[in-house]
Amino acid sequence: MPQVLDKLSLYFHSVRYLKPIQVWSRVRNLIRTVRPELTPAPPTRSQAGTWTAGVRRPARMVGPDRFRFLNITRNMPDASDWNRPDVDKLWLYNLHYFDDLNAEGRDDRKAWHNPLIDRWIDQNRPGEGNGWEPYPVSLRIVNWIRYCLESGQSADRWMQSLAVQARWLSRQVEWHLLGNHLLANAKALLFAGLYFDGPEATSWKDEGARILAAQLGEQVLEDGGHFELSPMYHGIILEDILDLLNLARTYPDVLPGNLVGRFSKVAGRMISWLRAMTHPDGEIALFNDAAFGISGSPRDLVGYAARLGCNLPVETPAVDFRQESGYVRVASPDMVALLDAGRIGPDYLPGHSHADSLTFEMSVFGQRVVVDSGTSCYGTGSERLRQRGTAAHNTVEIDARDSSEVWSGFRVARRAFPGPVSCRDDGPEKIEVQASHNGYRRLPGRPVHNRIWQAVPKRFTVKDSIDGDFRQARAMIHLHPDVRAASAGAGGSVILSLAGGKEIRMAVRGGALRLVETTWHPEFGLNVNSTGLLIEFQGSELVTEFSWR
Repeated sequence: MPQVLDKLSLYFHSVRYLKPIQVWSRVRNLIRTVRPELTPAPPTRSQAGTWTAGVRRPARMVGPDRFRFLNITRNMPDASDWNRPDVDKLWLYNLHYFDDLNAEGRDDRKAWHNPLIDRWIDQNRPGEGNGWEPYPVSLRIVNWIRYCLESGQSADRWMQSLAVQARWLSRQVEWHLLGNHLLANAKALLFAGLYFDGPEATSWKDEGARILAAQLGEQVLEDGGHFELSPMYHGIILEDILDLLNLARTYPDVLPGNLVGRFSKVAGRMISWLRAMTHPDGEIALFNDAAFGISGSPRDLVGYAARLGCNLPVETPAVDFRQESGYVRVASPDMVALLDAGRIGPDYLPGHSHADSLTFEMSVFGQRVVVDSGTSCYGTGSERLRQRGTAAHNTVEIDARDSSEVWSGFRVARRAFPGPVSCRDDGPEKIEVQASHNGYRRLPGRPVHNRIWQAVPKRFTVKDSIDGDFRQARAMIHLHPDVRAASAGAGGSVILSLAGGKEIRMAVRGGALRLVETTWHPEFGLNVNSTGLLIEFQGSELVTEFSWR
């Protein structure tokens, strides 16, 4: 009986935050049947402008029937391979995206691309299988149209299939999910609506424009961050906005001028946010669901924006508090720390959130030292749950519970809410950020985790305190795999050796420190052995100090 009640609690505290449209759309999807519309495609629109080359991701095809996604390579020569039950769904989704059409060195693989498009059309009956789910349909529509615009190639059967896909998508918009999926749907409808001409295309264009006009204000926060608070998804959405701006210039005077103007302004804010969330090595922080190689790199995205003539923001200040996102960037001559003092994500869409409240990442001497453990998998398995849990992040776990109740693959029940954030900048002498969260108040002693980060020349300090009663508490520090840790003797300190010979001393007060084995997941499908520092609280306060010369 207690297990049943616990399960009911998880469902209740997950469902209670959903928007009515999410509930209604789920019910509607269960009771209605949508059939593909196979009538002839509308004519294509005359192209008055020129498409600007976008972001080029790494090649995904390594042979005519051989693909590499998520660090896994497979031969997929048969019709049944598009829906193989023994292959992870996310890998199969990537197979249906057709990213390779616009990837690096794509011209070298021309002989593979056109037959692959024809093969997909022949082997994926309209409305059936993974490839006809709304999200892969959305990404494939955009990739096929980009390919046609950039290469000048097209075929009547491609146009027919694109029209069938656009019609299908217009009836399958993901209102039950909202978030980045909804923006991907709208982007695809806008691409199809501008690429084709006539009344049917106008209906796609208008629907896509309506969704974007409403969702840009909802999903892109005033500080420039995407509201799901994942730097990876932020990069994906930024590229979407840049693609839409590119499309509007390829077909000038078709979209409302105020919408095109919003694309440009939103892109500028998003680039500013992305720069704030980028380490000195040029890659993103791995907060929430995030991994390298899924979105374009910050450098590639900024370069794309520059080619489109966007106004690029100035460099970020020493203390950059993104208030709506809750992220803070603290920088000194030797160090950059990225702090998470915000919500885990939107209440009605926490699927890409982790139980990581008050975590942080830190680079010193241009090298990553303290890292969040990243994301290597989706799905509902135990490893996915572990990677979302509090212990996989650089924060405090109380009574062996997660700060937010992450469960299943993409669900959160009771979740942490942040307290007020205070940022104090006394110039190069001292920077201090204070924050707290209430995620553990559901426990018997109703504890609250408070954290203070302090940066002074050659030193970075993390001060943790817990208000309320608790049985045990521990903090984790995850080190980059290139960092070697060795005990410095008595007193609870270690020496962290960086590549190139630099050293950092880490000392703790109020806790017992020991080294543990852990893993880092900078990319999907990639698990890298690394070292973690586990610190057991000896009271209600803990001080962790990093210092260097």
